Amino acid sequence: METQVGPVAAALETVGPRLRRVREQRGLTLTEVAQTTGISKSTLSRLENGQRRPSLELLLPLATTYRVPLDDLVGAPEVGDPRIRLKPRRVNGRTVLPLTGPGGIQAWKIVIPRGLSDPEPRAHDGFEWLYVLSGRMRLVLGSQDLVLGVGEAAEFDTQVPHWFGSTGEGPVEVLSIFGRPGERMHLHAEHDMMDSAH
Repeated sequence: METQVGPVAAALETVGPRLRRVREQRGLTLTEVAQTTGISKSTLSRLENGQRRPSLELLLPLATTYRVPLDDLVGAPEVGDPRIRLKPRRVNGRTVLPLTGPGGIQAWKIVIPRGLSDPEPRAHDGFEWLYVLSGRMRLVLGSQDLVLGVGEAAEFDTQVPHWFGSTGEGPVEVLSIFGRPGERMHLHAEHDMMDSAH
């Protein structure tokens, strides 16, 4: 059966060469990128060669490492305007910038001021993945009280009472990916289950 190549599939095909070009422009080796992102060297190689389908969970750490907007890695489909209009909002004293459109898995960049350091844990359905872009983040998860630094990530079931904010030392910038039940993210780069699912 012949499948039609739509604009999204066509855009995905250009991701591999873009990833290689940006990495080479930064003067980085696959080994160096693997150490920085925690994504295995073989997965990175397969992404660049088009043998692995790019996913948000793989592209977000790469965009952060290369210091480029996600759009630069994915490229623009030929139809419509793919840009997400970043409209920062103030939510409970935090600045929240949506990185995805409505529906499905949601990604945000969250800037938390130094003063937001008093835990107020809450629970709700879903799964969350957090990645520290700058500063130090305090994460209270159930009975655990953790501090994560730049480049560290956490993944958890949001039914466990949780709270994240500043350590009180300074502001913190966090990348948050949230999925509702049934949309759990596969963040372990060595898993090839995503390949067979697509």
